[in-house]
Amino acid sequence: MLVDTGRRGLVRMVWTLVLGLFLGGLMTKLAESFLPESATREFLTTAVEASFGPLAVDLVAVGITLGPLTMSLNVLTLVGIAIVALIMRSLI
Repeated sequence: MLVDTGRRGLVRMVWTLVLGLFLGGLMTKLAESFLPESATREFLTTAVEASFGPLAVDLVAVGITLGPLTMSLNVLTLVGIAIVALIMRSLI
């Protein structure tokens, strides 16, 4: 039986990124709530943001507007992605 490992690997990578982004966002919110004002807090919670949109699709019967879609990356987001990647790797 042939298994499409390329597709399965892509799905696993997408899930790793999604779960890592959520974990990193959670850790960022916790750091903002519990860490005192310091250089460490500033370093961990300073983000680089990229946005795309709004994207408008106007068909005759239906009109949809998506966005703007924004992605925010900081150190804790990268740590979250790394943690989820390590967990996913150990589950293989």
